[in-house]
Amino acid sequence: MGAAYLRYSFTKGTEQEVDHLVSALDLRPGDRVLDVGCGPGRHAHALGRRGIEVHGVDISQRFVDLARRDAPDGVTFSRADARALSFEAEFDAAISLCQGAFGLVAGPAAEGASSIDPDLDVLVGMSRALRPGGRLALSAFSAYFQVRYLEDHDGFDAERGVNHERTTIRSEAGEATEVDLWTSCFTPRELRLLVDAAGLRLRHLWSVTPGDYAARPPDLDHPELLVIADRVG
Repeated sequence: MGAAYLRYSFTKGTEQEVDHLVSALDLRPGDRVLDVGCGPGRHAHALGRRGIEVHGVDISQRFVDLARRDAPDGVTFSRADARALSFEAEFDAAISLCQGAFGLVAGPAAEGASSIDPDLDVLVGMSRALRPGGRLALSAFSAYFQVRYLEDHDGFDAERGVNHERTTIRSEAGEATEVDLWTSCFTPRELRLLVDAAGLRLRHLWSVTPGDYAARPPDLDHPELLVIADRVG
């Protein structure tokens, strides 16, 4: 997709999302943040413009190359697999937003996973990357919302909580490609258990919509859940 990714409406709320996260994670200029599944770097760039140092990782080299363009000072990027992060107590905060990595490792990508839930591998790596007391934010698709509003129930694996769909994406030149998407959906209880298993302490669990992050309790009407947690010392 390249830069065509930024045409999607869910990418248009970056500034609002970052403002909310700066407050929720108590981020300050000079703090160091790991952005896991950074895509073309929209959140990393926005944080960098606020004086925060960011290192973004993504499995797509094309996205990494795009993110490096016009990156603010103190914002860097590299290619990495979110399931095998190598960082050790290096960051004040870690984020994974808009299913950048967490929630996208089901389906064929789950083959050979080291844990019962492959998304736990992502979360454990993020936790390990944090300094003791470091903060974490990640968004995940809400199973409640998915089941309530799902149009094609044939694509939803109720046993595993994974939605499979066939969709069309377009390149920067408008060329269409048919692709398969597997997206894990979570209940609040599942996220609490995963957070605990990763050595994190849950601070907040909110229902959100891209571009409308707010401190609202989990409900059935918002497509995503936002986790705020910190690493146990």
